Amino acid sequence: MADGTARPLLIFPFNGNAVEALACLDDGYALAGFVDDTPAKHGRSPFGPTVFARSVLADRPDCAVLAVPGSPTSYRQRREVIAGLGVEPARWARVIHPRASVSPLARIGRNVLIMAGVVVTANAVIGDHVCILPNTVIHHDAVIGDYALVGANVTVAGSTRIGDNAYVGSGSRLMNGITIGAGALIGLGSNVIRDVPAGARVAGNPARPVRSSKSTPSN
Repeated sequence: MADGTARPLLIFPFNGNAVEALACLDDGYALAGFVDDTPAKHGRSPFGPTVFARSVLADRPDCAVLAVPGSPTSYRQRREVIAGLGVEPARWARVIHPRASVSPLARIGRNVLIMAGVVVTANAVIGDHVCILPNTVIHHDAVIGDYALVGANVTVAGSTRIGDNAYVGSGSRLMNGITIGAGALIGLGSNVIRDVPAGARVAGNPARPVRSSKSTPSN
């Protein structure tokens, strides 16, 4: 892959999304290693590339950076975690799997990971610091806010808006024209047919509020 023109890339942290991102790299990037704050992970990874401490971000200013932290239990901290890396905007990568389909009329932000089979159609907007897992479809005029996480096999219908730092569980379907508020969580396999308030947690078919965090579906 490294042919003299590819930009070296560091991926933070060393988690499942980071490993899946390896298959998304094209000739534009050459992996320089992973970055993680857990000392036990440092050194040679099972996949070959080295896992470095955070100090490598300053030591290797030539590297682009892809930050993909977050899970159903930690997604609300994504903004703080990513900002804490202190990465200059020009260093953020945009990684799109070769088998993803992104309309030339769509807008894609910085520090975005789009995995295999994703379809982003005309006039859709993907904000900064967004991760979209495989086989998800983002229809026309939909907006995915900054720091959002969107699972696999999700359908986001036309003109739907997903707020900043929201989490959409895999297999969910979002009706056209609705709004998912900032920091909201959509549980696995949910059918969302009405607006979801900011910070709310919903799940089911149709999606309804989840009353206890213990019953919130996870990914």
